Amino acid sequence: MTYRAMPPLAAQEREMLDAWLEFHRDTLAAKCEGLSEGQLRERAVPPSSLSLLGLVRHMAEGEHQWFTMVLGGEQAPYPYYTDDNPDADFDDVDGADTTEAFATWRSECAGARERVAAAPSLDVTGTQNGQEFSLRWIMVHMIEEYARHNGHADMLRQRIDGVTGV
Repeated sequence: MTYRAMPPLAAQEREMLDAWLEFHRDTLAAKCEGLSEGQLRERAVPPSSLSLLGLVRHMAEGEHQWFTMVLGGEQAPYPYYTDDNPDADFDDVDGADTTEAFATWRSECAGARERVAAAPSLDVTGTQNGQEFSLRWIMVHMIEEYARHNGHADMLRQRIDGVTGV
């Protein structure tokens, strides 16, 4: 079972943000744990393309966008998004390789951790579309993004096998 360390009740800002982001990453992993490839691909309800595998792919793209492209300044292509199919992370899961998706997500998370650790402060900025974003903003945004999607993951998991509270 995926271990989730509870964030500290009192800590400096950076430690607190790191802890909450890790908690939410671990939560998504826990929501997916123990499911078959077919279960990970199961859609929420028509016409939604939402699935647990899609959420993993979507969060890999979020980690990539904010930590690699914006904070890191690299213009590396997205793992799934294309100009022809901007929703490929969610839409193209039927034939997707689940092992690849989880490896990509974990790799993007690892890269994000490295960039965060290397940043001298939360005030470091990166640019996207002519706008500057601080590392602080990026981390808060990613916590919000995971929290929202972990709510979706909770409902998907409950629908799949009845498991709640993971």
